[in-house]
Amino acid sequence: MKNSELRICGLAAVQARFKRDASSIVRLYFDQPTSRKIGILCKALAGLHKIYRCVEPSELERISGTIHHGGIVAVVPDPPVNIATAAEAADWARRKESLVVADQIGNPHNLGAIARTMAFFGVPRLVVDGDPAAARPGDAAYRVAEGGLEFVEVWRAREIPTFLRTLAGAGFDVIGAATRGGQSVAVRGATGEAGPKSAPWALVLGNEERGLAPETAAACTRLATISGSGRMESLNVSAATAILLRDLVSFRPARR
Repeated sequence: MKNSELRICGLAAVQARFKRDASSIVRLYFDQPTSRKIGILCKALAGLHKIYRCVEPSELERISGTIHHGGIVAVVPDPPVNIATAAEAADWARRKESLVVADQIGNPHNLGAIARTMAFFGVPRLVVDGDPAAARPGDAAYRVAEGGLEFVEVWRAREIPTFLRTLAGAGFDVIGAATRGGQSVAVRGATGEAGPKSAPWALVLGNEERGLAPETAAACTRLATISGSGRMESLNVSAATAILLRDLVSFRPARR
């Protein structure tokens, strides 16, 4: 497998890529049971002169690099992750398009689950940490996202606190997800105004073990905390994302 290629595993993820950009599929491999579900897909790939092949389970595991391939793997070019700049922030603010920022999220499975939740709620953009140790949208993230990454743009920030200050300067309500000390996500500061009604928001998620870095928390315009029973200190970051996004999008007018 070439370093510049990405392996998308699972029927839902492969079908989502096919619907969005069938021509990007370089090669497709699948097992016998899955072959009965993808006739239209194979016919379209034949018309595009792309390689598709039914293989034994052991071969599919070797190609996909995992036993969790779901019976199918599409090999596609690995897209570059562009740097988010002040110009992009200003453009997103002008269009009132909200986003999620992942600060030092290290587990690609969590990143994929976050992307799936974002796609479900219609949040169009994810900005990941520029730190080399941070998770990237690779094979594992695409598999867990189950097609969600086809609907989410992924960008990279060189330095998260600086980028958050840029977002705030562009008019974003920058909301840091904190395990303690924050308010309900629906409340904005002392004014009581709900930020998502009047401004685009950026939900900032911290590292799975350490939470938000102090400098990241300081760069947020406010902090939000999910109230619980107190028996557990925090939720998994992807579960917390689902709760916070549900609260945030509830302030957005429904699409007609």
